[in-house]
Amino acid sequence: MPPDLSLYRPNVGVVLFHPDGRVWLGRRAATPGPHNWQFPQGGVDPGEDLETAARRELTEETGARRARFLKCTTDWVAYDFPPGHGGSKAQRGWKGQKQVWYAFRFEGDDAEFDLTAHGPPEFDAWRWAYLEEAAQLIVPFKREAYRRVVQAFGDLAARPQAGSSGRTEPA
Repeated sequence: MPPDLSLYRPNVGVVLFHPDGRVWLGRRAATPGPHNWQFPQGGVDPGEDLETAARRELTEETGARRARFLKCTTDWVAYDFPPGHGGSKAQRGWKGQKQVWYAFRFEGDDAEFDLTAHGPPEFDAWRWAYLEEAAQLIVPFKREAYRRVVQAFGDLAARPQAGSSGRTEPA
């Protein structure tokens, strides 16, 4: 039986694709590794259109503005907060988050990224990576959701070359 999605906080996630098919990952500020890299994501304001929320979150968290819509997931992708999760969203009674994910193609240059563009930064570093790496870099309780995102957007992604780790250094 599918979960009762009314128990999940509405949220959007963004996979920002470089023109070469790699994706933008941010390292969560003040979060110890190794599972502290993720895509931009955030809540949907009351009455806000989902794509508008995705663009707002992208700009707030990365500073990026020049991004072209590619596609989005057609269903909510939900994950549960782990037992004992003390975050403010869990404290407000949410079981987890439900997300619609958006894929955008970045049309700017790397100098556009400003992690301090809006309030306290979500991320303290960023890098271009391969989409298939993302599920191993995220906190374990979000891993299955990220696998679904990788599957949904895999046709847009670059693949690492044989013998290459595909990793790039943080900016």
